[in-house]
Amino acid sequence: MNMLKIVAVPMHNEGRKFVAIFAAISVVLSFIWMPLFWLGLGATVWCYYFFRDPVRVIPQQDGLVLSPADGVISLIEDVIPPTAMQLGDEPVTRVSVFMNVFNCHVNRAPIAGRIVHVGYHHGKFLNASLDKASEHNERNCITLEAGDGVRIGVVQIAGLVARRIVCFVREGDTMAVGHRFGLIRFGSRLDIYLPKGVGPLVAVGQTAVAGETILADLADPKANRPGIPE
Repeated sequence: MNMLKIVAVPMHNEGRKFVAIFAAISVVLSFIWMPLFWLGLGATVWCYYFFRDPVRVIPQQDGLVLSPADGVISLIEDVIPPTAMQLGDEPVTRVSVFMNVFNCHVNRAPIAGRIVHVGYHHGKFLNASLDKASEHNERNCITLEAGDGVRIGVVQIAGLVARRIVCFVREGDTMAVGHRFGLIRFGSRLDIYLPKGVGPLVAVGQTAVAGETILADLADPKANRPGIPE
């Protein structure tokens, strides 16, 4: 195993300016007091780590819905999706993935498809782990439509620390499953709205990996393996 690939994980371009700022501040602090320099250096390394963009092995089986974010499954509940997302007016399953400041924050497409809606909503910066964050926090809503017409909703939600949602795609764009479509700085949550009748294959408290963890199987919509906490 190549240890260099483990330690020197690639960094997303969005992080370069922040790492440069942290490094510059560290240099200035070294002229004030050396212990401050080491604190600044540690913060610089953390910033690099925050913006890491590791390679992921994307499952290619048709019908799989993958996690768009690294983190912990914090909520699974049936809700009526936001009207603007064009996902219908009946309850569907919403899976929430909470990202802390140590998770990789690059977001990936849960399915392959065409983007039919992108909508940014200004709001509050409540704790992203709270249920009401889905409606009250600043967020960016994306609706993906697969080739067979099935739609999935993804919402990037800002949290207490995160104050900047970045989205790289626009309406009309097409994405492959696992394609990088955005990130959030610095700690946040993503909501995934599954199609009506599709059950989750994850449980609350489970760790999710963007582009790898399977949230649901559209080819077997009735499958539901939530697991049992121990």
